[in-house]
Amino acid sequence: MQQPPPLHTPLPPPAAAAAVVGSPDDKVTVYHHFNRQVLTRESYDNLLALDAAGPHPERALVTPSLPEGEGCEEQCGIGTGGEEDGVVEIDYAVIKYPMATKAGASYDDLPTYPPRPHFQKKHLHMQLSTQLVVYDGCPKDPYHPASMPIYQTSTFVQPSATEFGPYDYTRSGNPTRTALETLIAGLENAHSAFAFSSGMAALSTITRLVQAGEEVIAGDDLYGGMYRLLTKVSARCGVITKFVDTTNLEAVKGALTSKTRLVHVESPSNPLMRITDLRALATMLRERNIILSVDCTMMSPICQRGLDLGVDIVVHSGTKFLSGHSDTMMGVVCVRSEPLAKEIAFYQNAEGSGLAPFDCWLVLRGMKTLSLRVERQTANAYKVAQYLSTHKLVKQLNYPGLPPNNPDPALQEQLQKEFELHHRQATGGGSVLSFTTGSQAISKKYVACLSLETQVSRMQVCGQFAFI
Repeated sequence: MQQPPPLHTPLPPPAAAAAVVGSPDDKVTVYHHFNRQVLTRESYDNLLALDAAGPHPERALVTPSLPEGEGCEEQCGIGTGGEEDGVVEIDYAVIKYPMATKAGASYDDLPTYPPRPHFQKKHLHMQLSTQLVVYDGCPKDPYHPASMPIYQTSTFVQPSATEFGPYDYTRSGNPTRTALETLIAGLENAHSAFAFSSGMAALSTITRLVQAGEEVIAGDDLYGGMYRLLTKVSARCGVITKFVDTTNLEAVKGALTSKTRLVHVESPSNPLMRITDLRALATMLRERNIILSVDCTMMSPICQRGLDLGVDIVVHSGTKFLSGHSDTMMGVVCVRSEPLAKEIAFYQNAEGSGLAPFDCWLVLRGMKTLSLRVERQTANAYKVAQYLSTHKLVKQLNYPGLPPNNPDPALQEQLQKEFELHHRQATGGGSVLSFTTGSQAISKKYVACLSLETQVSRMQVCGQFAFI
């Protein structure tokens, strides 16, 4: 069996070649699953006739005749792949290949199964709190179950040797994962959404968009896992990372170079809850053809939709709010355009980082209560923030849902601007906050004395930490 070509090597897509004008003995090259087969014109026309007629009992009898013996590739004209040696361009329209859309594609353009949902023209039509509860993840199921089934399978039977069904291999696509991705894409008003095995798997896939020698600009207040990924993993691949205060757009602008490919920020950031002007930053980067990625884990789609602000990519660690039950690891990448969707789909399929069917089902179950949970969590966090804002041991409270009260006039002015900015691009302050006590001992004692089980996100020697 001939192996797939290396990346970026032009190769017609995996479908049959279009019929060529000539005698019945002329050779027609067929591509299927990256393997070249050569048919006579007569056999090929018979195959097309059966495809046009639909399912047929004689379909299995039409078997491509493969050349045998030494020199068969040269004899049949499949050596270099150009029109001069007999290889013709493929026409997707004449073969039953549901995922195919165009001719003349390269290996990198091969579709990932199944076709990703497209929401630029069709959005979820109900209020989010209602849509999450009544979402139908399998509208074509003949039994119409109220709960999305778990397709716990690795492979899917194909209709025939010359046609693909909607799914072939769960690494590439699974109906349960499609249901989850379709729902999240609708919540984010995304072109497509992709479910990953963890939040870090999602972030790692985004870094694949940057090649060796290119640059990433990241916020200087950043989740530690992403900092580690950029400085310890991406750096080994030749990717340069600069950490910049993204709340200062002039600082970001000054850090941009011709090599900058991606800007990654968090808003609110972790753990200082700093706010970046996403709309203004997106406008500035779009003029320079630079991708803007935003980690919106802390807000969830209920409180903030970055794509509506002009962001190119929105990331969530679905382990937190989307799942909501602390029983699943999961990450999400949402994109606003088809080109980005193709790249993310390619890397997800190539690296096998997609979320497993059972985990997809757990997240679907958890998301039914997402709106209610976020609403109650935000209300509770607001009350906690009010209490901490007046506590004598708290030196600095960081919570975007409460107006700042800092004794430093210059810092107070900056924090007030960020507070107002946050409420222009989000609804509510979310349920994550951090504060400083000025003493590591006091901070540790506070965590130890919490009566409810708390998930500590980050703690520093200055006594500053964030909790959910």
